[in-house]
Amino acid sequence: MSPLARPQHRWILALLAAAWLNAPPTQAAQALMTWADLTRTPAPKATRRIAYGPATNQVIDLWLPEGPGPFPVVLMLHGGCWRASIANLGIMNYIAGDLRRRGVAVWNIEYRGVDQPGGGYPGTFQDVAAAADALRQAAPDLHLELDHVVAVGHSAGGHLALWLAARRRLPASSPLHADDPLPIAAVVSLGGLADLAAVRELKDDAGCGAAVVDAMSGRAAGRSGDVYADTSPAALLPLGVPQLLVQGDLDPVSPPYVGWEYRAKARKRGERVRVIVIPATGHAELIAPRSAAWVLEALAIQAYARGAGPGPVKP
Repeated sequence: MSPLARPQHRWILALLAAAWLNAPPTQAAQALMTWADLTRTPAPKATRRIAYGPATNQVIDLWLPEGPGPFPVVLMLHGGCWRASIANLGIMNYIAGDLRRRGVAVWNIEYRGVDQPGGGYPGTFQDVAAAADALRQAAPDLHLELDHVVAVGHSAGGHLALWLAARRRLPASSPLHADDPLPIAAVVSLGGLADLAAVRELKDDAGCGAAVVDAMSGRAAGRSGDVYADTSPAALLPLGVPQLLVQGDLDPVSPPYVGWEYRAKARKRGERVRVIVIPATGHAELIAPRSAAWVLEALAIQAYARGAGPGPVKP
């Protein structure tokens, strides 16, 4: 029997079929989506906002489905090259609202960027960790299930989502280490930036730039040693949880090879990462509810959040 014919992998085939059936036929027939295209329609509103710290950016938007629950839950992280001047958690409102409609609660995290006081290393990571751990305290009153928490991140948020799954592997000497971090059951990275060392080498006109990566790793502040040992998911492999990387074939920020190279490193460390490339797709489409990419991503997120995904796959 072919591996993809096995029952636990049939959902992958369904996702691939959905993506191809809903993809635009050619790039010429439909131009790539811009941020203006995404934000042209009014965004849905979160259920409530929760503060997890004193700073303006230390907040969470909760998206709670209707009904008594309990609800599966997604930890969501926006991108923007880790810079508050580029994006904030509101850019994720469209897919957060769609997941809420599908019965999945969303814990949409804001954090201090490298361009804000306290952002970068270690502040941005400490914010994301504190916001994730706050979910554990809030879950009982909100009727949220924590057995299958899925971390979902877009662009730079994909890096942070994978990092949350890697927290249990952080060295004890790191200021980011925690004895009992919130367990992450799976990660879905949408045009994510999983390998900080590789991102640093991307051209500044397409990528985030070396200076931003240096701020995120602590190198900009003169930190010595292996600055990626507690900041880059690629350096913390194996993560030991299912990881799905969705890439747009025309994405200039996170080209498909970014996902392929991360997958190659993961396989060398004994785990298998799934990479799916969506045709005629750029960067913004990955978080647009009407896109072919989101058809695939939403199905995968729902499967993982309800514990129906395939689980860790050994090579």
